[in-house]
Amino acid sequence: MAEISKGPHIGVLSSRFPSSLQPNPGLLVRERMFRVARRLPLYVVSPTPWVPLENWIRQNLNPAFRPSMPEYEEQQGIPVWFPRFMTVPGPDVLRRLDGWSMARGAYPRFAALCSAGRLDLIDAHGAYPDGYAGVLLGRRIGVPVTITLHGGGLAGMHDPRQVLKLRETFVGAARIFAVSETLRQFALELGASEDRVEVVGNGVDAERFRPRDRNAARAALGLSPDVPVLITSSPDRSFGERDYNRLIEALPVLSKRWPKLVCLFIGLDSQEKNRRAKLEALIARFDLKETVRFLDDPPRSELPGILSAADVFVSAAYQADPTAALLEAMACGLPVVAFDAGANRELVCRPELGELAPLGDPSALKTAIDLALSKKWDRMTIRRHCETFNWDGRTNRLCRAFTETVAEWRGG
Repeated sequence: MAEISKGPHIGVLSSRFPSSLQPNPGLLVRERMFRVARRLPLYVVSPTPWVPLENWIRQNLNPAFRPSMPEYEEQQGIPVWFPRFMTVPGPDVLRRLDGWSMARGAYPRFAALCSAGRLDLIDAHGAYPDGYAGVLLGRRIGVPVTITLHGGGLAGMHDPRQVLKLRETFVGAARIFAVSETLRQFALELGASEDRVEVVGNGVDAERFRPRDRNAARAALGLSPDVPVLITSSPDRSFGERDYNRLIEALPVLSKRWPKLVCLFIGLDSQEKNRRAKLEALIARFDLKETVRFLDDPPRSELPGILSAADVFVSAAYQADPTAALLEAMACGLPVVAFDAGANRELVCRPELGELAPLGDPSALKTAIDLALSKKWDRMTIRRHCETFNWDGRTNRLCRAFTETVAEWRGG
């Protein structure tokens, strides 16, 4: 670890955070905050959903149901705790107590950090339940709370009671960091003060993710130099099952237009057996076994080579913030096809960077993929654009904001 300067102690609250047992959720949260940890003392509390009888469910009904988590790990020299909180799976109406339950589960750890003089601010990731829980914890412990809004912050907008909780969350936060302008506007519409909301987007490790030799990358995967290759990847688990389905449902038409088409799926490891089985059934129904290839969950060190073997990166998600996978693909020079939603519009802001389809229009997604496969792209132009998404400036802004927030809270 780099030497840590004196400064406020930051307690990160995020229910999506990697562990040795589940290494993929919340990779961008860790990347973002561990860079802050090089400059400020930082600890992570990642509450883990728990339901009664979950061990029995895993043993008798669904082996992949809520894989168990460790209680504590040290990651890159940083303490990470995984306390449990009770939740009820099912419709949103059953999740209304998640924020309160999460705060209750995380309280002992944050209270202990505060008593030891190791907590000056809580930084919660996501509006609900994490942000709401963070505000509850901050009030009880007596520290300021900042909230980082990712795409999941839009969840719950159809539920009036949830909207009230989101308003309480945004009004109660000392500062709000939105990863896109769309999310900043979302916070403002729900009552956040304009002077307390700013856009601090996510970045990409452009040193690690850079274009590799295309032919060598294809040879390593057993792909011919002349076949068109799509790739979709969600190593941070931010894609849902429907996001994958949308792409699979577009492939029958595309494979007729491009007979040798190959589509690579990355990010479905052994802990995703149920979802993988459903996708394989859909692939079999559309007779796409020769088109789709699963690469499961390769080491991150191999991802730049795998990405460099493709022609186009496709994101069929409706979310509002770019995933780590999308940023990493562009850093490797890949054009992006995605829906015109949230930060996608901010990232794919020029025609030479990719194609955007109207949100919610699967037919338009097919057309956009077809256009992207037909074009000749300048990979270095895409790469240079993505280089502007470096972490240094973002990390500087976060550290400055955390320090100022604590000083203001103390009246300094």
